[in-house]
Amino acid sequence: MSEEFKIEIVNPEQSFLSKEDVTEVIVPAYEGEMGILKDHISIISFLKPGIIKVNSKSGEESFYVEDGIVEFKDNNLSILTSSIFNMKDMNGDKKAEMLKSAEEASNNAEITDQAKFIIDQKIEVLKTIN
Repeated sequence: MSEEFKIEIVNPEQSFLSKEDVTEVIVPAYEGEMGILKDHISIISFLKPGIIKVNSKSGEESFYVEDGIVEFKDNNLSILTSSIFNMKDMNGDKKAEMLKSAEEASNNAEITDQAKFIIDQKIEVLKTIN
């Protein structure tokens, strides 16, 4: 019996990733990191800044995501996000640019507590990326 399910990651510009041979996905939800396998209970959750790990028959891929919504239903995983980057494309310059931008935003005295919380999570994740 097949242990695979389908994933689709969409951002405002395009369908970022679509695969049908996925065996496991780990997403950074606000409830904590969530591992999703075939026949997982249906869920809808919000994503926090973090790393999405996609395991499939063709290998493992990792993506940095800043926000979004994840829905799993009937062995179809949908992720809608406004900001996602393939970890293969996250070179030192890109990471440094994103980190600098987040730190500047965090130091803005006029941001809300909620925005500061999210920005601080972005900074924490970006600092862990090699």
